[in-house]
Amino acid sequence: MKKQKHVISRVLPDSIGEELGLEPGDILLEINGSPVEDYFDYRYLLNEEYVEVLIEKPNGEEWELEVEKEFEEDLGLEFESGLMDDYRSCSNRCIFCFIDQMPPGMRKTLYFKDDDSRLSVMQGNYVTLTNMSEHDIDRIIRYRLEPMNISFQTMNPELRCRMLRNRFAGKALEKVDRLYEAGISMNGQIVLCKGINDGAELEYSLEKLSAYAPVLESVSVVPVGLSKFREGLEVLEPFDRQDAAALIEQVERWQKKMYRKYRSHFVHASDEWYILAGRELPEEESYDGYLQLENGVGMLTLLLNEVKESLAMMEGDGRSRRISLATGKLAAPYIRMLLEEIQEKFPCIKAQVYEITNHFFGESITVSGLITGKDLTEQLSGRELGEQLLLPCNMLRSGEDVFLDDLTVGELEKRLSVSVQIVDREGEDLVKAVIGEAEPGNKKRRQYYE
Repeated sequence: MKKQKHVISRVLPDSIGEELGLEPGDILLEINGSPVEDYFDYRYLLNEEYVEVLIEKPNGEEWELEVEKEFEEDLGLEFESGLMDDYRSCSNRCIFCFIDQMPPGMRKTLYFKDDDSRLSVMQGNYVTLTNMSEHDIDRIIRYRLEPMNISFQTMNPELRCRMLRNRFAGKALEKVDRLYEAGISMNGQIVLCKGINDGAELEYSLEKLSAYAPVLESVSVVPVGLSKFREGLEVLEPFDRQDAAALIEQVERWQKKMYRKYRSHFVHASDEWYILAGRELPEEESYDGYLQLENGVGMLTLLLNEVKESLAMMEGDGRSRRISLATGKLAAPYIRMLLEEIQEKFPCIKAQVYEITNHFFGESITVSGLITGKDLTEQLSGRELGEQLLLPCNMLRSGEDVFLDDLTVGELEKRLSVSVQIVDREGEDLVKAVIGEAEPGNKKRRQYYE
């Protein structure tokens, strides 16, 4: 195992670490005589009321500190890396990987393929299991790192090797058995590719996955995203209306079967399938508490319900306001529907929804999370934008005000000569932004399936 130096970047005021005289630049070596591999070791080893901490000072001097504290009380230390280790990159060459469909010349972080089981717990990322050793599985079980989010794609081992282009991808599925036997809760994902892992292959996969229920709590089925940058990659076809209808029927049949047995719908089709098929979105109860929200499963239903709940608690008035909203093709009809409901209580608010076509990645990409600043600039220039332009938070890089193509919110405001309000993910945030009560400077981003 590569030894990672855990350099303290900050010592919180009034913390145990400050009392001990620890400072930024100090290095954490061991806790209770055990080396610290990453954040999970750190948290687990600190859970005791008495701990011994070994620190290396910048001059090379080592301090062995004895600490008596409350159970699970933290030392108040922050480190240069939140994970306290390097992020693990993916060794697969999946035929559906969106990162392989990125154009050249974008920032380096956009080309990093994450396949880190630890981020599955911390951030909800999905992992393929091909990058996990028995040591990793042991730690997941020992520390109860759950839920684990797993990209299955197929339960056919040979087909999985082909789809992930990794000769060990099929055998990696055996790791699910250990997680299941240990009772580690899991969620699954299947990226569906037409003519490859759909139809009978999907039926086989759902049959195999259902045997892991209820420890495996849910499985989402999402359509492959195809950008225009696929030269040299495997030829994949987009799904059509008929394909989407067949998929929904297959999923709903499994939902009825699983609900009778476990009182859980278990398998879910992402919102895109219903829109493509021209079907109404399912009721909230069918989403089992929105376990697969980051995969676009129930995202629109949740937004619709949150807006209605927020409006029910408000008194309408005659405030006057002219605004505009920009979003992707997928969500645009629903945003228009929500605006009509808001305008029933606030009739003097005028709003225009602009549906942005994704010229950068290709018109088949319809989610708002992959819209660039360039497309926003080109398609909104010269339009009537009112006093403020509202944009969904998932257009931005996590925690920053930067779009995928590195254009900032400030630069977009200058190009369009309009104030931009970033709208957070909840329905209440949308309502407040529309009626002019949103807090300025809100630039959060929620990671959805893209």
